[in-house]
Amino acid sequence: MGRFLISIRQRSGMELVQVAIMVAIAVALGLIFRAQITDFVNRTFEGLNNF
Repeated sequence: MGRFLISIRQRSGMELVQVAIMVAIAVALGLIFRAQITDFVNRTFEGLNNF
């Protein structure tokens, strides 16, 4: 039973690491493509205002 609990804890720890890595990648991509994302959002809202 003890090994089972340790195994679950290790899996949840690995899942937490995977989520942290994915968040870091998303933030890095956001910073790299910040200008393009800002232009896209601005054009989208301008298009909605003209609608």
